[in-house]
Amino acid sequence: MTHGTSARRAAPAVVALTTGLLISGAAVATPAAATAPAVSCTSAKPTLAAKLKKDITAALATRKGTVAVGVYDRTTATTCTLRASTAYDSASVVKVTVLAALLYDAQAAHRALTTREKTLATNMITKSDNASTSTLWKQLGPTKIKKFLTAAAMTQTKPGANNYWGLTQITVTDEQKLLRLVTARNAVLTDASRSYVSTLMGKVVADQRWGTPYGRPANVSWHVKNGWLQRATQGWRVHSVGTFTGGGHDYTITVLTHGNSTMSYGITTIQAVAKVVHRDLAAS
Repeated sequence: MTHGTSARRAAPAVVALTTGLLISGAAVATPAAATAPAVSCTSAKPTLAAKLKKDITAALATRKGTVAVGVYDRTTATTCTLRASTAYDSASVVKVTVLAALLYDAQAAHRALTTREKTLATNMITKSDNASTSTLWKQLGPTKIKKFLTAAAMTQTKPGANNYWGLTQITVTDEQKLLRLVTARNAVLTDASRSYVSTLMGKVVADQRWGTPYGRPANVSWHVKNGWLQRATQGWRVHSVGTFTGGGHDYTITVLTHGNSTMSYGITTIQAVAKVVHRDLAAS
């Protein structure tokens, strides 16, 4: 009540001020446009960092929408980020988190996945089957999902409420943390669990192999999970997370986007980034 009253009282003052400025004809400074976030790269090879920064920036120069990027190459200690903490609706990339949470829970119970769970997990990752995801999401429940997120230090990830797993809030920072857990030994996921995640991500059906694998050299193996979702606001969300090994490199790429006019527009944006990352790492 009080808040509403304050808001109503404030409005006329704003109008009066604006009108006064217009009538006086005095020069009014136009607020400077917010500076767009810049790509940031660091590396044990400074020339590689500079090249990646330049090329990722150029790849996005003419693209519309809001794009977040994460690149990490373990071999050269290279990291690139853009909008690393900006939150996006997860769409289907959250399915990797669901699988990791399922495996983490099974590890805690000292058991293997059941035949049923393996079927659901396979359909969830390789076909991006939503019904299988919903079944596993409900089986785990908020407590077990949050327990995994805590263990993984994925503090910026907020699970979707009321079983809307596709509206989980994710960031580049947390997706890159998850991909690191999948690609290197750690205390959260066992080697067997990590291998299982990678195996399924390497068996995604042919028409879902777009995104971060685009432009990779022939000698580089890929593991990918994509997501896409259209909503009334911010258009299409189109995302891709991938892990790659070969050519003397061991790296992960996350590209999250929203504000795309079509799904294909978002895919093109992601692939423009992926292409230059693969190219620059291969040449380093």
